[in-house]
Amino acid sequence: MPIKVGRVPYLEAEPFYFDMERRGIALTTTTPRELGDALANGELDAGPVHLADLFRLESNFEPVSGFCVATVSRATSVLLYSQTTPDELAGTTVGVSDEDVTGAKLLEVLLRQKYGVAPGEFARRPGDVIRPDESFDAFLLIGNRALRRRRGVRGFTHRIDLGEEWTKWTNLPFVFSRWVVRKDMDDREKALLEDTLYVGLEEGVDGLYHLNEPRDELLMLPRDVVDYIQGIRYYVGRSEQQSIDRFRQCLEQLHG
Repeated sequence: MPIKVGRVPYLEAEPFYFDMERRGIALTTTTPRELGDALANGELDAGPVHLADLFRLESNFEPVSGFCVATVSRATSVLLYSQTTPDELAGTTVGVSDEDVTGAKLLEVLLRQKYGVAPGEFARRPGDVIRPDESFDAFLLIGNRALRRRRGVRGFTHRIDLGEEWTKWTNLPFVFSRWVVRKDMDDREKALLEDTLYVGLEEGVDGLYHLNEPRDELLMLPRDVVDYIQGIRYYVGRSEQQSIDRFRQCLEQLHG
């Protein structure tokens, strides 16, 4: 049977999948939240699991080398739009996409531990209906929808990049997702998956750097795509591992 991999259809994740179908790997398109559940339920073998799910899955899954999606200093695709500054969001309602896993956790960590305020309700909505015309004091966008609205949203004077907020607070990058694979998978299949990811980061990233056409669905010109990808790290180094450990500690404090 082919390796079953979750495909998250966000711009920053595209390079990973560059060589997979040619190598016989079966791809299933999924959101970050669906991916974590599909891995836990045995429906998928591997994928770029979001950090908040990584911790609950680590007894049965292991990292695929050091492959990840991390931000250097700003995320651009994880944005909070608010009518107030973060330190004024105590007791407010925040709209959150039901695709999201880590963004809302990161926001709660920042609000409670950086700004010392307790938010009210996190109101989950389908990702395509998070709109400012609802009764939200603030709303969080992730992935391609955030990229499309990266310039701002009318009526919401504050645009807060959560990756940038984390880096200002900790002086660390933020790791949003990390590639994992079932521990009991055959070693040859693990090696195949690892090899395709290496190829993806060589060929797939290069392809994004040499786009000739705009990405109209994201309202991005080729130079916008290059600028965005330059802000992504795809491999866990020392600072990324420190960030993973720090975020785990923050979550433990949050729920302890």
